[in-house]
Amino acid sequence: MTTHEVLELHVAELRQLFNSMDPAPFRERDLDPAAEAYIVDWAREIKGSRPLALRVHVDNGAARPEDAAMLREAVDQYFRQREKATRRRLSQLFRVGRISLLIGLVFLGAALAVSEAAGVLFHKERYAKLVQESLVIGGWVALWRPMEIFLYDWWPIRSEVRLYERLGSIDVSLLPRVAEGRTVP
Repeated sequence: MTTHEVLELHVAELRQLFNSMDPAPFRERDLDPAAEAYIVDWAREIKGSRPLALRVHVDNGAARPEDAAMLREAVDQYFRQREKATRRRLSQLFRVGRISLLIGLVFLGAALAVSEAAGVLFHKERYAKLVQESLVIGGWVALWRPMEIFLYDWWPIRSEVRLYERLGSIDVSLLPRVAEGRTVP
């Protein structure tokens, strides 16, 4: 049996977990930014692939089954939406990378062609080599951004996708406040 990494979260009222500015019903509401940041930061620190669990302890009021179901659905839906949005961001980054690569290669080709033409045209001039090398360097610099995207920029976003995947399947339970070793009704 796989054990879960558990985050114990204590709130006075269930509504504290949700963004008070969001007018949607609880099931469709965004999590409160502070609650989301706390949960995400905790999950980032968990290494490996052990399943995650969120235990929410409510101080005021009983933990009704319908509240527990609503909380599970809201947390699941919130993090799945974050996963989708992050996947779209990653897809957009790759799209920009492909377009930048195409532009960079076309510019590099043009810079090399102009460099060769300048070398033939100004071959007797002192500055001919400077012009040629400057054009070649400029052409290679045009590939900087696509190389940055395909070598470095996508890794953190992919890591975020994986984190939201894990959080989208987090085991959520709602528990009443426990005082002095016993459950308060």
